[in-house]
Amino acid sequence: MTTHARVAERLRQNYGEPGRHAQARLQRWLAGEVPYAYPEVLARHLDDGHLALVFDAFWQVLPFGTGGRRGRVGYGPNRMNPTTVAMTVQGHCQYLASVFPNRSDLAVVVANDVRVFHDLAGVYGFLGNTHPLLGVSSRSLGKLACEIYAGNGIVAYFAEPENDLAVLTTPELSYLIGQLGAVGGINLSASHNPPDDNGIKVYDQYGSQPVAPDDQRLVDIMAQATDIHSIPFEEALSQDLIRPIPHQLHEAYIQTYVRLYNRLHTPLPAHPVVFTPLSGCGLLTVGALLDRVGFPVQTPPDQGPDGTFSAIPFRTPNPEVPQATEPAKAFADKHGIGLVLSSDPDADRVGLEARLPDGSWYHFDGNQLAAVLCYFLMLDPRGPRRRGLVIETLVTTRLLGRIVAQAGDSWIVDDLLVGFKYVAAVLKALDQTGTYGDVRCAPEQLVLAVEESHGGMLIPHIKDKDAAPACLYFATLYQQLRQEGKTLLDYYIHILEELGGYADVNRSIMLRGAEGVLRRDRLMRSLRDTPPRQLGGFAVTEMIDYWDETRFGAFVSETDKLPRNVLQVVTDGCVTIIRPSGTEPKLKFYCQLPPHKADTARSGNASPDRHGTLDTFPLLRGRALLDTVRARAEAVAGQVYNDLLARLDCLLSEGGLLMSDIIDLDHKRTFDTTTTAQLRRAFLSGSLLSLDDTLAWLREKTAGMTPGADPLPALKAPLAALCEQWRTEGLSSPALGALRRWTRQPTQPTQPTQRT
Repeated sequence: MTTHARVAERLRQNYGEPGRHAQARLQRWLAGEVPYAYPEVLARHLDDGHLALVFDAFWQVLPFGTGGRRGRVGYGPNRMNPTTVAMTVQGHCQYLASVFPNRSDLAVVVANDVRVFHDLAGVYGFLGNTHPLLGVSSRSLGKLACEIYAGNGIVAYFAEPENDLAVLTTPELSYLIGQLGAVGGINLSASHNPPDDNGIKVYDQYGSQPVAPDDQRLVDIMAQATDIHSIPFEEALSQDLIRPIPHQLHEAYIQTYVRLYNRLHTPLPAHPVVFTPLSGCGLLTVGALLDRVGFPVQTPPDQGPDGTFSAIPFRTPNPEVPQATEPAKAFADKHGIGLVLSSDPDADRVGLEARLPDGSWYHFDGNQLAAVLCYFLMLDPRGPRRRGLVIETLVTTRLLGRIVAQAGDSWIVDDLLVGFKYVAAVLKALDQTGTYGDVRCAPEQLVLAVEESHGGMLIPHIKDKDAAPACLYFATLYQQLRQEGKTLLDYYIHILEELGGYADVNRSIMLRGAEGVLRRDRLMRSLRDTPPRQLGGFAVTEMIDYWDETRFGAFVSETDKLPRNVLQVVTDGCVTIIRPSGTEPKLKFYCQLPPHKADTARSGNASPDRHGTLDTFPLLRGRALLDTVRARAEAVAGQVYNDLLARLDCLLSEGGLLMSDIIDLDHKRTFDTTTTAQLRRAFLSGSLLSLDDTLAWLREKTAGMTPGADPLPALKAPLAALCEQWRTEGLSSPALGALRRWTRQPTQPTQPTQRT
């Protein structure tokens, strides 16, 4: 039996029907029936030791999720690679031809971020260091896309076509589609994912991502696209089928937000701020905007564009992850600066860290950022006192509803499915009919649209989230508060004191590979088949299933089913919303705790939150209020985490629950059981004599947790809990004491080479 035949047989034996599908797709790729398949490289996968990798890479076609495809770079249809991009783009070309049959002037905008594939996780170590995917970048995939658009007679606008380092952010892509009269666009980016990932997002003629049923037609046509038409890049450039984006449009984009700032009538900026693009594209938008309006902005010199994100802890350039800005905070400390702003690699998400009077830093989560923005825009006497429309997704804080109600003469849409494409759909409906549900207004009356994952929109004709205006407002508010001797955390606490102690905590259960997808889906089936009677320590009073067609309407397409795979569990203490990722083996849940009765009475809110109120706590103010409601919310979220894991027949200890959710469940369980037991024995035996010994031992044991990056920053919280537990149990050693002290220190970032 040949090696190929043996692997094919084992795929069928080990994985059943999915294995047979994997075998059939593998055969097509080996036969060269798909473009850029690299059959000679695939042949080197055909070894029993790589069977799991082959299955995971071929068992499905990388799903088209909320706006496109995203996943690990690699070989096979369930990976991001030139084949995946080529077939997606060819399908998009055929879709555009069907939607605009009478137009001969079709044009798109092609954007890309900075990421470059170097296989930092070592998945393809068996191929050596010269295989074709090494060095594949968002930019090279963008050039490939331009060649295919050109081959189909569609003009592709591309940032500085002859500059291989050029980039374009997501929000500017959205803006340019309208300005150039394009019929759509794409972005080659995996947003805030690690550098071994990549993705492709598809945009419509409005500068937004399509919703059902429009996206179904796109997906159906993409599934049939096999014959790729392309023109070599230089030839297409000479034929004017690939065109540079006019420089004046970038200036027009910046001026759009400069005009917003000029309406604020704020004092001239005097206090410097730190902005980090987290090694992505944000200097072109956020950095340029802050500089244009006169903010003294400093950026760590090593955090400019870098497709490997080498200066970012865990190589995870995500403003949602507090540790991602540790180096930027160290830089701010060095220069005596009290505000760190950040954006993710495609510059649509925003992050904020505020230094407190004691020198510590406070990380704002996405719900807190949304509340601060909304309050400043609508209720702050020093702000613009705007009235109009606020839009948020179902999983975003209910505090915004209180702000809108307090402001008056305004509307809120707060029940949208996850994704800014649903925000854009509201604005498109208002533009076309003047109504959306009970809301009657013009899109220009938009005050703010936000989602919990650090995204915000402030003007309706850029129909995606944008970090630039959010950073502008936060920097402005920081200037005002500094003059009053206050911090942004003081500002947020004042909001809670005035409107009630809302608390929101979001968690993710990260899984791996095909088995992770199956476990994710099994957990959702379990919740539907056997609804929980308790969740997070509270009795369940109702479970709302967005797949319920009698309540939410019939599915308009298959693509409508994926984003509606949402369960809302209402208890007498909180509301938890559970949903799987559309593109990754990941389950996300969102715990929303309404104010306590004491807070509600004190704030003058006569009507309860729409989800009810919690039992009364003593009247609290200041940091005590924030810490109390936050601690309770985090405890509830930890309990929910284990309630969900129980349906997968596993649980985590207190330390395990404290591990960052960028770490997958299997690694968490290994650390929680094997690694911690080994560490305890090492302390008891005295084999670890110093802090250096302990940290080196931990690095070796946990190396796979954060591929290509130091795992230790992700272990500080669980190790701190373990050290306290062992200390109370009487365990004592110099190394344990040193480790305990280390967990209390700020993370000391490494010092990468500074860029010039």
